[in-house]
Amino acid sequence: MIRKLFRHLNKFRRDNQGAVLIEMTLITPLMLILSAGVFEFGNLIHDKLLMEAGLTDAARFGARCNSQLYTQYAGFGAINCASVAANIAVFGNAAGSGNARITGWQKSGGASNNATVTIAAAASCHDAVQAGVTVYRSTTAQVCIVRASGNYPYTGIGMLSIIGLGPIILSGAHEERLIRF
Repeated sequence: MIRKLFRHLNKFRRDNQGAVLIEMTLITPLMLILSAGVFEFGNLIHDKLLMEAGLTDAARFGARCNSQLYTQYAGFGAINCASVAANIAVFGNAAGSGNARITGWQKSGGASNNATVTIAAAASCHDAVQAGVTVYRSTTAQVCIVRASGNYPYTGIGMLSIIGLGPIILSGAHEERLIRF
């Protein structure tokens, strides 16, 4: 009886049929999770790059926008450069129409997912020369900075929620020197 049992065990140990099926059964879930994680991370980086591109565009516009210039010519009404720059950051156009660059991102006024542009606030102007050291190269005594910043809660496609992570807050900012003319 024991001989018969050992004979069956030896036969089972030498038989390689089904080994690939067992290996595949063990490896497939791990490979699927890793692949989904790579896809999720790619989406996260894509959203971060879209947000940073919008903030860069907004800061560039804000640095070159001079509302006094626009009001001096007939046909132009007074514009709010910070509001137009925020439209450019979120929507990619000055009118603020169409879809946002990132679904769910909005101009300042939303809870945590917003974009703000600050043009020449009192704290953003710095002396070009401080304690005899040239900090900013400029023809003026002060250099003012335009800052575009934004936050976006990335919720993704669900892979993060499966492993129990909440939304990741993506933050970005871009600064440009204010150009006055």
